[in-house]
Amino acid sequence: MVVRSAGLLIYRHVSGDIEVLLVHPGGPFWAGKDEAAWSIPKGLVEPGEDELAAAIRETAEELGVAVDGRFTPLGEYRQPGGKIVIAWSIEADPVLDVNAIQSSEFQMEWPPRSGRVKSFPEVDRAGWFSLPDAAVKLLKGQRPMLTGLLRPEVVD
Repeated sequence: MVVRSAGLLIYRHVSGDIEVLLVHPGGPFWAGKDEAAWSIPKGLVEPGEDELAAAIRETAEELGVAVDGRFTPLGEYRQPGGKIVIAWSIEADPVLDVNAIQSSEFQMEWPPRSGRVKSFPEVDRAGWFSLPDAAVKLLKGQRPMLTGLLRPEVVD
């Protein structure tokens, strides 16, 4: 069975340009990675869960704030590992402060085979990026989302 995740490509207009909000995954594996390491806020769709509801829930878990408004479907994107990410775009609340995110945490054994369990934030930071910068920062499988950002179909 194919793993399905859902997420939101959050954007804003700044001086006539578009910026998108990306998140950097927390934990030791991602600590030293930057280019091709960032993502849209997203997470797994639970069995029987509405995909848009999953995207909204996962975004709230990763940012610590609820996102609501007009969602534009961007489509489904197959990742290099086979997972499918279903994405929607939404224009950001102007007061969304990336420096104030409060991500949920996950636990893992660290260091490996040490027997010690440590907690890490799902997201260790977030940032606003121009479309050209986002194309460098985003994971390769999510880069096509940027081209579909301004489709006119809107879901309330």
